[in-house]
Amino acid sequence: MVAIAREVRASYAFVERNFNLVKRYWGWEVAWLVYSVAHALAIGFIGVGMGQISGQAINTDQLVLYLLVGALVWSYLAIVFESVGDAISWERWEGTIEYTFMAPVSRLTHLVGTCLFAVVYGLLRTGLILLIISLFFQVDLSRANLLSATIVLAVASISFIGLGIMVSVLPLLFAERGAQMVFLAQACLLLFSGVYYPVEVMPGWMQAVATVSPATYALQGVRAALLEGSGVPALTGALIPLLVIGLISIPVGVRIFVIAEHAAKRSGRLKRSG
Repeated sequence: MVAIAREVRASYAFVERNFNLVKRYWGWEVAWLVYSVAHALAIGFIGVGMGQISGQAINTDQLVLYLLVGALVWSYLAIVFESVGDAISWERWEGTIEYTFMAPVSRLTHLVGTCLFAVVYGLLRTGLILLIISLFFQVDLSRANLLSATIVLAVASISFIGLGIMVSVLPLLFAERGAQMVFLAQACLLLFSGVYYPVEVMPGWMQAVATVSPATYALQGVRAALLEGSGVPALTGALIPLLVIGLISIPVGVRIFVIAEHAAKRSGRLKRSG
């Protein structure tokens, strides 16, 4: 029990440190928040103007809600993905990467703390974005099943944490280009997962790729819960793939990270700052 308590405190230390970094670089956080809000608003206004653009009678309320749900879910999942994926980049910026990797803390404890921060920070920032965009659009959630949507997001977070751990090795191995490679991986998830359109409208080979993306199932599940009021039993088609991807990706991600860490130490890449 003493050892477990020590590991829990160590994990919380990484959560607290990351929040302190957010406060230190608050200017960047404001800039990215403004960008995220502007992006969500632009998507919403596209939905509002779709009837005028197409010249056809369209239920824009349903369309706007469909688009905004995609924007908000993607905002949350992207924050989780980025926060875990950029963990090594933050260490390099602060010049603490060597000290962190030499500290008497297991790598699992380090990664658990980073992932906990990503989930909490993602929820807080997405909630703030939702509050802001609700001032511009009439969001009708009278049919929504909020409990089901929350469960889907919780399970989806597990999958995205696993993927985030995998891509976090890129800044570790490639100091100059690693951050850009993380952004590229995120862009591919955005393209293939049907964030702003049904997966069925894509070419067949893209639909095949979408079947292995956790964002695809997260968006399907949350949209069904919020737009149709679907309960948890009706969402098993989304929850089971998310759970399977998460249970596979996290241990695989941790293993990949450990291998990459040893490779970086042997080649002296930890010292490089880009």
